[in-house]
Amino acid sequence: MVWRLLGIAIRLLGQRGPIGVLIVTAAARITTPAAAQEISDEGRIPGVPEPSIATNLPPELADPGGVRAALAGRGITFAINYIGEVLGNPTGGFAQGTFYDGRLDLELRVDLDKMIGWRGLTFFTNGYQIHGRSISANDLGVLMPVSYIEALPSTRLFDLWLEQKLLDGHLSIRLGQLSADSEFLISDGAGAFINSTWGWPSIAGVNLPDGGPAYPLAAPGARVAFSPNDQLRILAGIYSGDPAGDCEVDVPQVCNPYGVDFPLNAPLVMVEGAYKYNQGAGQLSGTLKLGTWRLFGTFEQGATGSAGLPIGLQPVPGQVTDHDYAFYAILDQMLYRLPGEGDPKGIAAFGRVIRAPDYGNMIALYLEGGLTFSGMTPSRPNDVLGIGFAYTGVSSQIIDYEKQSGQPVVSSYEGMLEASYTAQIITGFILQPDFQYFWNPGGHSPDPYNPAKTVPDAVVLGLRTSISY
Repeated sequence: MVWRLLGIAIRLLGQRGPIGVLIVTAAARITTPAAAQEISDEGRIPGVPEPSIATNLPPELADPGGVRAALAGRGITFAINYIGEVLGNPTGGFAQGTFYDGRLDLELRVDLDKMIGWRGLTFFTNGYQIHGRSISANDLGVLMPVSYIEALPSTRLFDLWLEQKLLDGHLSIRLGQLSADSEFLISDGAGAFINSTWGWPSIAGVNLPDGGPAYPLAAPGARVAFSPNDQLRILAGIYSGDPAGDCEVDVPQVCNPYGVDFPLNAPLVMVEGAYKYNQGAGQLSGTLKLGTWRLFGTFEQGATGSAGLPIGLQPVPGQVTDHDYAFYAILDQMLYRLPGEGDPKGIAAFGRVIRAPDYGNMIALYLEGGLTFSGMTPSRPNDVLGIGFAYTGVSSQIIDYEKQSGQPVVSSYEGMLEASYTAQIITGFILQPDFQYFWNPGGHSPDPYNPAKTVPDAVVLGLRTSISY
């Protein structure tokens, strides 16, 4: 009954009618002419998101015709982001090459308090146009994809939800098509990198059906967040556990090509608690998170990982996973803080550890840790340097099966070191040179062109650009 009601609500959200009504209603109420474009006391045009290159543009380019400010007055804001990157592996992997991939992200947010007077209610949706080729799939077969925007080329809906805030904002409820990776398992320090494992870790991307409810496949679900004070936050979510639905092919996105199928199947439950400490001015702040997930269903593992990309690691043939689960801990800790107001800058450490049962899983242990250096150069206060290492440990069930079957190559682990520098050229426009080194790509998997040997360790060099408007 719960899944049926949830499915009806999501399909109503997904139809053009309600969304069109929201936009048309707002447009009909817009009376602010372009000549009367408003600018805030801080010099910002209403409706321009942060960060955005629009803040560096003259008003006629930042908000052509005054539409953005007029829409914002009625509660409607939009954002456009484009990420493009060149990635190449000059050595290692089962092949060498250079690839370009890109992602256009369009977002729409409607404050329904401003629009229709419904206090605390927000509508949000976004979609992607994904293009290019994946270096992870074509050259490496790694468990930790090189980039978090890699996916099958497509134009697809991602998030589509309503959020109601209650108790003066201490409680919020989301309902619709949701992405678990936008709220759970997040480490602030890990945001300095481009490898996808720093966001949705490889253990979740490989163990959960079709990569779980994460980029590029969101899933029907509901989420509750409760923050009794500024230090404590409790998250609980329930999602359709297999976002591709009843898929019998190796590429999950093929089964849900545009993100509008809204499959309802075995529920995935995620719970996470976060505690923030030392949040005062000048203190070395930190955040500790503890969480778990459990999938209430049965499925058969496949040779795909995060974002539905193919991996070198192969499952035990016919092995069925039943009621899968995992536990995790995340720590973000400031080690040295530069003096000054606003967001803390300086040196920070971060780490995550995730453990899942060996039986029924391809990955049993995930570890990561690293350091970030922000604002260390006075002339470039918004630049960030990150250095981190991630470890993905193959389960003993996979290893034992490979040994018993006499395979020439036995799996063990995959390790990845990344060093990345995020340089802000202007607000809303960044360049990010990146270096990654992989040990045992695919978890020490066999070379597809020479199964008697393993895929060689690989070096990946890349340059990303990101523009937000």
